[in-house]
Formats: sequence, structure tokens, C-alpha cells
Amino acid sequence: MPRISRLLVANRGEIARRVFRTAREMGITTVAVYADPDRDAPFVREAHLGVALGGSSATETYLSIDKVIDAARRAGADAVHPGYGFLSENAAFARAVIAAGLTWVGPHPEAIEAMGDKLAAKRLMDIAGVPTLPSEELSDGSPEAIAAAGAKVGYPLLVKAAGGGGGRGMRVVRVADDLVAAVASARREAGSAFGNDTVFLERYLEGARHVEVQVMGDRHGNIVHCFERECSIQRRHQKIIEEAPSPAVDAELRERMGAAAVSAARTIHYDNAGTVEFLLDNRGDFFFLEVNTRLQVEHPVTEAITGLDIVREQIRVAEGDALSISQHALEIRGCAIEARVYAESPANDFLPATGPVVAWGEPAFHGLRIDSGVATGSQVSIHFDPMLAKVIAHAPTRAEAAWKLAGALEQLRVHGLTTNRDFLVNVLRHEAFLAGDTTTDFIERFDPARTRTASAEETRAAALGAALAAQSVRRAEAPFLRTIPSGWRNNRSTMETVHYSIDGSPLAVRYALRRDGAFDYECGEARGTVRLASFEPGRPGNMAVEVDGVRHQLTITTSGDQVWMQGAGAEVLLRELPRFPVPEPEQVAGGYAAPMPGKVLQVAVAPGDAVSAGQVLILLEAMKMEHRITCHDAGTVTEVRVVPGQQVERDEVMLVVDTGESA
Repeated sequence: MPRISRLLVANRGEIARRVFRTAREMGITTVAVYADPDRDAPFVREAHLGVALGGSSATETYLSIDKVIDAARRAGADAVHPGYGFLSENAAFARAVIAAGLTWVGPHPEAIEAMGDKLAAKRLMDIAGVPTLPSEELSDGSPEAIAAAGAKVGYPLLVKAAGGGGGRGMRVVRVADDLVAAVASARREAGSAFGNDTVFLERYLEGARHVEVQVMGDRHGNIVHCFERECSIQRRHQKIIEEAPSPAVDAELRERMGAAAVSAARTIHYDNAGTVEFLLDNRGDFFFLEVNTRLQVEHPVTEAITGLDIVREQIRVAEGDALSISQHALEIRGCAIEARVYAESPANDFLPATGPVVAWGEPAFHGLRIDSGVATGSQVSIHFDPMLAKVIAHAPTRAEAAWKLAGALEQLRVHGLTTNRDFLVNVLRHEAFLAGDTTTDFIERFDPARTRTASAEETRAAALGAALAAQSVRRAEAPFLRTIPSGWRNNRSTMETVHYSIDGSPLAVRYALRRDGAFDYECGEARGTVRLASFEPGRPGNMAVEVDGVRHQLTITTSGDQVWMQGAGAEVLLRELPRFPVPEPEQVAGGYAAPMPGKVLQVAVAPGDAVSAGQVLILLEAMKMEHRITCHDAGTVTEVRVVPGQQVERDEVMLVVDTGESA
């Protein structure tokens, strides 16, 4: 086959950047395709060529086969890499790429088709002798048929999308009464995310580990496994921390799982990168889940411990070359752990967040890799997955990798959005995680702290640093008397005062210049001496403030009245309060506001309806996930301000419930 010279990546964000990186190293011209909200995204700027797909939603753009193929034609591409998600496991897309005379960088369409139907895949694995869990197809969508299928599988069970993954279209059901609603919800979500609303039921294995095996095949009949990854730390059935190798897998089990994965791949004549996923119970028994016929989000941990560039192998195999690796030559070197940084609120049930990335800064040191999809100024929209980056640490031991990754996350600057960064740090430093006690119910069992609170000392240093930095900037920008030191007063008894709000609590910072260049300060109840050790007003960023003889290295980011101060242990967000009070926005008693921008899928109540606590009021779709707005307190619906299909903004009141307490 001819060599690839111009590669289009039919994807976005960090995975597009990841594929571009290897392609550039191989001397291949890169082509990006993009939706309207991604026009100025880093992956578009980094590609040699970019083609607008026209539209904002995934359905209009990255899921449109015709548009992607036309973009390849217009850009003169001779190959397509699908990344992960979107069309990556769509056999029709693979066939369309091949029919257009382009090289498909992925497994042959028949393998995708065979594994794309999760139920058909399980039947094939039964034939191949790979253990599977009980499951039932839902060919009849009637409530009676659904109930019968649930009874046959047994509870707890999992409703799963047949044509996709990534946690979308999945619902755990523990009692029969919840099954019909869970199936309907999973179908809606799967249809939106994958264009296929087929779901099935599968026995849910409590307290298991999610362990998967990376496989690689070529068109010469060679298939190898590249050892296992454990992906048990999950929320909403989506992975957030992955590692290789698994702390629960010894050499004997690794050999058995690897052999099963190779057998699964050989059954479908697999010829590219793929992943065979298993559930592993506490007895060492494993059960087939699915084959992901694509590159996985977590592939970097395998690359770290093996030294492989999996994307390079994908491209070489697509060009017709044999694998550059053999099973006996592969070995595990150290441990690697990956954390996915999302724009979401762990404290609010991991609800996705949107908005601008005010500042993005990546630490850099040996054994650390960051695959990011954003940069300073990026916008995180409602239309796509809210993952910002993957941070990967590699070290000789698992404990070292965990501590290295936690430290790297602490140094990652991501301001302007609510993220799960601090939650990830809490997980990585949790004694159970460090002990290897990692199962899919880890978060429910141990409930790691969702946020990290700065200590009084860290808060004080941040507030004093922010105040002195702001004064220094104002002095540098003053039209006259610039040489008068910051904080100077004719009247020595008067102190400069700045009022901040931290997490809704007020904090007053007062300071006055001393003759030695330091400042006397009052910060809350604390008194002492502070010195601005280093700061360049014209180059905001790194600074140092010395508080009572202790020097704190900080980074400072300002946007409007917000100031982010990040130190070694925690980030402090301060809001500078205005001198005069600002009117508060009107609060609607009993109002239910949208927790994020999104589209109303369903309004389950009408004015005059009596509602009870826990009852679903509205279904809202955002970032391809379905969110339920439920009733807090019993009452009567007095207003419904939205209709299905309507787009709403964050904090927009959608309906009002009178609980009888407003009088």
C-alpha cells in the first residue's frame, strides 16, 4: 500500500492533537476538521490544514459521515484516523473512507461491525471460550418485555448502549421498579451520543475491577497484547484514573488475560490497535465486557510502560507494514498512572461545567506527560465532552507514580472553570488507592473529599500576595508619582484596605509600608509583617510573598474582580469586593434553575401538579449526558417556563414550585 502523506483526524480536542503529534514526527501533513465552537481551538491551530464542517452539535459535524468524507476530499487527504468516540467505531464510516479511496487508520470494517454490536460480540466470545456475564437483548421495547428480560438477567443489572461506550447510555438498576425508566433514559442518551439508541441488559458485578488488555494486530496475521490497564476509578461509569500495570494482576493472571484477549482479537482477525475489556472479581475470575475497536483514551499509560508509540503502530499497520514488535520482546517497565482532568463539579455530583479557560499552565518534569485539548482562552461549550486534559506520570514504582501525578496536578494551572483536579489529588493520595484497593465502587466506598480547602496560612499568603500585587500593578500604571513605594501613606496611622470574598466569606486585608520596605499587615485576626519578595507588574504570573519570615511561591491570575492564587498545596480564588454594594439578582422562591447551559429534553410536570421530594421535574441534556432536575420539597407547580427542545442558560429559572413556605 502507498505511504500516507496527508492524514485527516476525524475528531477534536486532545486526541486530535495527540495523533497530529505522531503524524508530524513521521513527516505526514495533518488535517483538522472542526465544528463552529472549535474554530479557534488548539487542535485546529496546530494542524497544517483545517476544514470547517459547519454546525455546532456533534450530529451536525463530527458524526456526519458525508461532511467528514467531503472535508478529506477538499483538503486532499489520503488517510483518515478516527481517534476515539464519535465515528471511531462506526463500520459504515470505515467503509465510506475506504470507498472514497482513502486509507482507514483502524481495524477492518468487519471487525468493527462484529464488536460494535455488544450482544453479538458476547456471542462470539462465548464461541471463542472467553467468559462472559449473563445478558439479554431488548428487541421488544414494551414494559412487559423489559421487565421479563430484567428478571432473567437478575439484579443488580446494567443497562448498556449496544453501539458505544465511555459511560454514555449506561444505568445501574438495583430494583425492578426502576428498570423501564432507566432503559428509556439510556436509549435517549445513547441515541444522542452515538446515533444508535439500542441498549441491552447485563448482570452488574458489584465490587469488581475494570481491567482491560491492549492488543495490536496487523494484516499479516500477527497479534500481540501489550499487557493490562486497570480503569476502576470511575464516576457515572466513566473512567477518571487509569494505570498500568494493574495492582491486582500477577504474572499468572496476566498471562491468562493476555491469552484471552489475543484469542478474542484472533476470532475477528483483528488488524490494528484495540482493547479487550474485562471485569475482574476478587477471586481472580474475569469476564468479557467488550472490545473497543479503536484507540483508547488511556493508551498513554501503556505507551509509558512499554516504550511504544501506539499511534505510530496504527499508521504503519494501515500502510501495510507488519507490527514492529513481538510478544517476547515486550516487557513492563515501571508503573504509569493517568488522570483525566474534566470541567465538572465533584461537589455537585460531578455535574459538567462550561465557560472560558482564563489561564492554562502545564508543569514539566521528567516522567510527566500531559495530553491537553485546551489552552488559555479556550472555551468549554455545552456541545462536547468536558475533558480538558490527561495527565500521565511514569515512575519505577506505583507509589512514586501516584505521588508524582498528585504533585503534577497540584501544579497544573487551570483557572476560570470548576474542575475535578483537587478531587483527583485526593483520590491519588487516599490510603486505599495507595494500597491498591481499587474497585469500580471505589468512590462510593471511600467517598474521597470532593474539594481541597486551603489552610489558614495558605489563605493568608494568597490574600496578602493578591493585595500587594494589585497595589504594585496600580502603582506601575499610575500616570504620576510612580516612584512612591506601594502602600506609602502620609498619615502613618492609616492602613490601605482591600476587601475580598473567599467562598462567600468576607476577608479584609490591611497593610501599611514600613521604613525597611516591608509592610505591617492585618488579615482577618492575624497580624504581622509581609514583604513582596518578587513580582513584575508588567509580567503577571509567578510571584513570591514573604509572610512572617516564610516565603511562599505563588502564581497569580486575574480576570475582572477575580484573582486566582495558586501555591504548593492549594488554589485560592478571591473576589475583590466593590467599595459600594451591588444589587443582588432577584431570587425566585421555589425556583428550579438550570445547573448548566443545555437543552430541555422533557418537562414531566405542568402548572397545578402536586409534586413530591425526589420526583423528576425536568430532563436536561448537556455535553451528551442526561441530567435529572428533581424536586427538593413537596409542593405544587405554579409556573413552567420552558418547553422540550428549548435551550436554556445556566441559572435560568425553568419552573417554580410553591411549597407553602413563602407566605
